[in-house]
Amino acid sequence: MTDKLTNFTQDGQKITLNYENGPLVLTVITPEIVRVFEDRGNASNSYAIEGDKEIKTDFKIEDKKDHAELTTAKLTIKIYDDKKIDVYDEKGNPLIIDYRGKRTPIDRQMDKEHLKLAESEGHDVKKLLGMHDKDYYEIVKSLASDEEFYGLGDKTGFLNKRHYAYDNWNTDNPAPQVESFTRLYKSIPILLGIKEGHPYGIFFDNTYRNHIDLGKESNDYYYYSAVDGNVDYYIIGGDSLKEVITNYTYLTGRVPMPQKWTLGYQQSRWGYSVSQKQVEKIAENLRKYDLPCDVIHLDIDYMNGYRVFTWRKDTYEKPADFVKKMRKLGFRIIIIIDPGVKKDDHDYKIYQEGIEKGYFVKAPDGTVYVNQVWPGDAVFPDFGRKEVRKWWAKNCKYLVDLGVAGIWDDMNEPASFKGEIPQDVVFHNEKEASTHKKMHNVYGHNMAKATYEGLKKYSGKRPFVITRAAYAGTQKFSTVWTGDNQSLWTHVQMMITQLCNLGMSGFSFAGTDIGGFGADTTPELLTRWIEGALFSPLYRNHAALGTRSQEPWVFGEPTLSIYRKYLKLRYRFIPYLYDEFYRETKTGLPIMRPLVLNYENDPQVYNLNDEYMVGEDILTVPVVQEGQTKRAVYLPKGKWIDFWNGIEYAGKTTILVDAPIDKLPLFVRKGAILPWGKEVSHISDEPDETMTFRVFGEKGKYVHYQDNGTDFKYQDGEYNLYKIKAKDGSVKVKLEKHGYGPVYRKITVELPDKKVVFKYKNGKYVEK
Repeated sequence: MTDKLTNFTQDGQKITLNYENGPLVLTVITPEIVRVFEDRGNASNSYAIEGDKEIKTDFKIEDKKDHAELTTAKLTIKIYDDKKIDVYDEKGNPLIIDYRGKRTPIDRQMDKEHLKLAESEGHDVKKLLGMHDKDYYEIVKSLASDEEFYGLGDKTGFLNKRHYAYDNWNTDNPAPQVESFTRLYKSIPILLGIKEGHPYGIFFDNTYRNHIDLGKESNDYYYYSAVDGNVDYYIIGGDSLKEVITNYTYLTGRVPMPQKWTLGYQQSRWGYSVSQKQVEKIAENLRKYDLPCDVIHLDIDYMNGYRVFTWRKDTYEKPADFVKKMRKLGFRIIIIIDPGVKKDDHDYKIYQEGIEKGYFVKAPDGTVYVNQVWPGDAVFPDFGRKEVRKWWAKNCKYLVDLGVAGIWDDMNEPASFKGEIPQDVVFHNEKEASTHKKMHNVYGHNMAKATYEGLKKYSGKRPFVITRAAYAGTQKFSTVWTGDNQSLWTHVQMMITQLCNLGMSGFSFAGTDIGGFGADTTPELLTRWIEGALFSPLYRNHAALGTRSQEPWVFGEPTLSIYRKYLKLRYRFIPYLYDEFYRETKTGLPIMRPLVLNYENDPQVYNLNDEYMVGEDILTVPVVQEGQTKRAVYLPKGKWIDFWNGIEYAGKTTILVDAPIDKLPLFVRKGAILPWGKEVSHISDEPDETMTFRVFGEKGKYVHYQDNGTDFKYQDGEYNLYKIKAKDGSVKVKLEKHGYGPVYRKITVELPDKKVVFKYKNGKYVEK
């Protein structure tokens, strides 16, 4: 039976397509973004998208007899009977085409145990077994033979997601994460595709559990399904993959400028924060062994009986004095907090106040829901409510007042020890009573937002929040890490693809636990990890209680010296990373990115899993195989200069390079100019008075950014832009924009064969 398209009406940029079985609504957001919406009885507020993103856009909608046709300057959308939608770019190239055939679910005969396992792994069991579910829906699209897929956040496995299937249901799973995992801690349902060389994006904005199959079930189609919710997705166009990501981050938000020190090295371990003496010993050794470091993290042991917003008194002196002492040594303190609030009627005001004000989620019978996490019996703040987020933010003041520099949100999937929280537990969707089923995937998002708002209000600085669980759009509030990985070679390999896909999914500030969180690292694995992660924006070594210590001095030489070498190199590159973050605020493009993002017309890079780029200028080729001392390197189009020896290579070819244990193969695009930071033990609060730029090749140009590195004044224009140009041995330095008081008194430009020094005089840079 056909669901006939009878007519359509227009209200501004919203087109209502009237079908016999109910309407479909298309809204033109921009020339490149169109929302597709079908109301299935759910509240339609978005957690990913904040504010009105619609801009005035010229378009036309026409009746073409057998279909309706919506045309913008960048997209053509043809709408047919049965709510079928076909999307083309402005040149008529097909991007997203609805599948006209029938899905053929994978045929599986399952006994009860297999059925139970499949359901726990997120498979659409009812659909597999042909059972009807009125809440369930699916969207099926035609799959081209050469279609490639990226995005979806930090799903396990390889860079290109073609032939795999995944679930979006935030899950804390401590088992070693391998490519067969369908879900982890985050749900970021942005799918980026390249179809016959033409890019597009689809953002599925539904917080209910959903599933996406990218050609695993069939070579003829890919599909998205959800257990409930409205049909609500965004078609995203763009002339390049970069433009698609820029458009997506316009919609869901971009990572704001971080505080500069957050790009420094960070040391962490679950276990040593049990006492002040142990933390001080770590700090002492970092300085003793000349290991640059800006941050020490405190895991759950610093709390009083795992009670959030408390600090134990038995093994710490006054927390404020301790934090101040660390700060004098050049270390900032980041502490962990969990959402599970200890059930404690006696002397714990967080629990008592939350109970009194009704801030915790409730069982269907109206009683406060109790599960277990680290403090034992625990209750969970209802972060979907604005007043609960404000309360949580207010509690962050306690930590800010102690001098804590940032907050690490953990266990916020939400994780629970006595089984998963039942789906009918009452969580709020803002003012509307809802369910865990709907709010689960945005629980971590709302907690991160509350933490961000608290730090912003009470510190006045750019908040440094780290979250384990996230949804699309969480990048506006928090950096992320990939969760509880392990000391496995497969995980140092997966670091590259996870961080690259996170970056393309809007999460430019991300990292992994260097060395691995669980299991026991080895000297070689730790060394290759600190090398390979050199440009990951979050640069943190973190390990679990009960595993082998993985501070570099534990392994002696040569591990310690190599580790030191790469920490010092990291600090040299921090001005470049900071510049990349400035560019990201304008474009949404990630700092650490796969080659396909810069070279989408080169099929050689579609499945390149073990190389990555930093911006457009640096090619990083980590060694991720045990015992490997040589590496094949694919060089993309252009000319490339070996960072270590200056040898020049032509691109679009594969070369073999030596990669002994102390060498990370690294190449710089010819024509690049890179800022080169000073050798320091930590990032200073004082502005730099000098800056050096290195020119790779005979000519190039570069724009460098400078601000105070701490607060939001840059948003009001308080920043400087410097333009560096080199050509045929001559160099020009210009202060392009002067909005921030201190400027560099001296700028040195290093060409391959000479140095040119400039002094700032009378508002200009003149050659010395």
